[in-house]
Amino acid sequence: MVFRKLMAAFGAGVEVDTVLTNTGVRPGELLRGVVHFRGGNSDYKVEGIYIDLTAVVEIEQGDNEYKTSYSFLRHQVAGTFQLAAGAQHQQPFEVAVPWETPISAIAGHPLHGMRLGVQTELALAGAIDKGDLDPLFVSPLPAQEHVIGALDRLGFGFKKADLERGTLYGSTMPFFQEIEYYTGGQWRRYFNELELTFIAGPRQMDVILEADKRGGFLTSSHDAYNRFTVRYDDPPNAADQALQRGLEQMARHRGWF
Repeated sequence: MVFRKLMAAFGAGVEVDTVLTNTGVRPGELLRGVVHFRGGNSDYKVEGIYIDLTAVVEIEQGDNEYKTSYSFLRHQVAGTFQLAAGAQHQQPFEVAVPWETPISAIAGHPLHGMRLGVQTELALAGAIDKGDLDPLFVSPLPAQEHVIGALDRLGFGFKKADLERGTLYGSTMPFFQEIEYYTGGQWRRYFNELELTFIAGPRQMDVILEADKRGGFLTSSHDAYNRFTVRYDDPPNAADQALQRGLEQMARHRGWF
């Protein structure tokens, strides 16, 4: 364990370390871990310990872009208690990962452009101190994996992923994920790039596609959109068929297909 000293500005010297039992989870699953904490040189009243699930989100403001952290779930691990000087304690926790949590790892590999994490928050002496961001790797749901695999089979190549600020229809999150692809295969004739967004729930998910098609000389660029629903109990080929229909409908947009 690597304890981190918090509340240094108050001279408290309280040390905290959070150890995740499962750093890799899927949306809807339980994230488990243990918060270890150790008292400083004096007795202190701890007003609460919290776990924050946090995402780094891209913000566009005029011509400027910057990134900031959003907490999308806050879970109380411990309430008010007295922490004696030098005393060591541990508090296990488990928290359900929201269904709409973005994907940050595929096939065990971190997804380029994504940063999700867990922060431990300590409320002490009337102030709050947050520790470092411990990485959290969220793998796709089986239905999401199937759509991602279908795009791969159709020749689309992964470019990058990021989180954009905003709330989409049917979503409860203050941000949404865009997984960006280079177009390949037969679809190169119609699209330059494709963006994929999931809005997942407990029984089904919405899939949102946005395609960019550059026109020729003296023609303007066009974007096309498509949205369809995949139920988790649908047969495996249902997602493939819906994806194919969606791509064809977008290609027909303004006569591309």
